[in-house]
Amino acid sequence: MAISFKYWDDCMDPEDMRLMWQDPVVSKEWTDAGEEQGQKVHLSRDPDGEAYLTQTEMMAVAAITIHRHFKSQLDPYMIGALAEIASGRKLFVDTYDCKTKETKVGIMQVAPEVAQWLGRELGYKSYDIEDNTNLLYWPLVNVYFGAAYAKWLFSCDYKQRTEEFVVRAYKGGKKKASHKSTSPIFQRYLYVKENLMSIRQPEICNELTSDPEILSGTEAQLIYWDSKVSEADMDAMWKNPDVSKEWTKSGERRGNVRFSHDAKKRPYLSRVEVKAVAEIIISRHLGTRGSKPEALAALAEVCSMRFVHGVSTRTGLMGIDYPTAEWLSRQVVELQCCPIQFHKDCGYRAYTVISVDDLYNPFASMYFGASYLAWLSRYEGREQSYEFIVQAYLGGPENVSLQETGRIVAAVFCEVVQYASIFVTEDPRSSRGRMGHGWTADSPTARRTRQADDIVSQHPAKCLARRETTMLIATGSCCWRRIIARVVRFMAALQQPATRARPLIGASD
Repeated sequence: MAISFKYWDDCMDPEDMRLMWQDPVVSKEWTDAGEEQGQKVHLSRDPDGEAYLTQTEMMAVAAITIHRHFKSQLDPYMIGALAEIASGRKLFVDTYDCKTKETKVGIMQVAPEVAQWLGRELGYKSYDIEDNTNLLYWPLVNVYFGAAYAKWLFSCDYKQRTEEFVVRAYKGGKKKASHKSTSPIFQRYLYVKENLMSIRQPEICNELTSDPEILSGTEAQLIYWDSKVSEADMDAMWKNPDVSKEWTKSGERRGNVRFSHDAKKRPYLSRVEVKAVAEIIISRHLGTRGSKPEALAALAEVCSMRFVHGVSTRTGLMGIDYPTAEWLSRQVVELQCCPIQFHKDCGYRAYTVISVDDLYNPFASMYFGASYLAWLSRYEGREQSYEFIVQAYLGGPENVSLQETGRIVAAVFCEVVQYASIFVTEDPRSSRGRMGHGWTADSPTARRTRQADDIVSQHPAKCLARRETTMLIATGSCCWRRIIARVVRFMAALQQPATRARPLIGASD
């Protein structure tokens, strides 16, 4: 065996041990086993002497990882169940794959080559394993890369995948995800997940202290704007009268502005904050060459539901992933000036993207989202319609289907009209309510909307259908032709002429 640990403290930082002790269920389990806080904690051993994590410990590790790196994107119960079917929660399991010629290691059975690829290509760089792959035996490191790979599987090959596909592909490989041989894997996964859900939700995410004096950098970024956003951007936010009024009313102070959090402690932006971020990005970096703030804010609503970390496979506020942002930052266009042909750098570098964590900065995500829209507006060197731009933004320019344009543009339109204050008003610091014109808190429509919101939070893929329904209610019309015609006219009014010109060249601070 390549490596072994006797104590938790041998494979976990002191800060992480503090978080483990902070979970009352873990604390009770360890105390009952004779462990003492401040002393080294023994790893559990099976009858054969192999180290493993108990279900309680596994759920705590999964909760820490999701809370830090995949908030609002992945479910800790899914990660816990994947660890169960992958390794039986054993720390030092090595499995050699004859077909890929890779050795999978650790709780989540992650191959070092896969972990390195996730870091280099997808920006998962919270742990540097390039020079020390033995770090993959550390529980939090292994679960981090396993979760990153699971997230990638949800949208691999530019397709939105189901949970069943992800589970079967994770254990049996992508090529066998639909083969009958992997069907038992998913059935066992469902059984394990249901069993884990009988254990109460780890409170490790909900009990994090809000005292800035003892918060780690990672924890602070989940709570405070100032830990994630530059001082210049925060000054611009405070200068926005609507934001200043909202923050002052909610008791925020310069230097310690908190993110809003939903019932599951997931940080999100109010509509006022989203629109302000869009306005600042456009005025600073795009000028007359960008979309209106309402259009960008609407895309943020559809892509991420305003969650700081994004929803499901979409990263950050605008759903822009690391490869796209990194590609935008090094864009070069070919210019023809007869008889000379030359290239001009038009990289979008106002915000630096070194890892995927940088895209959890609302300003960076909004900047690259707006830049991507500008690039799509002249896709393949010609002016593109708004219908094409919106669908290409959400699903990729190669996957645009004109048959789907109506429902997607309608979904975005539903959000635009809310930001334009045509149909819906909202208390920015409310619990994500969407009460609007003609609605009451106890009306059947409002109740159905709240139920839909609960479904959307668990199944983000259903988000578009919910948006369509809301739009139909708001407009009071069920005639799709008239609705789509209205969508196109409204979007055309918001889309400024310059988006039909050449994309922004030489973006700068």
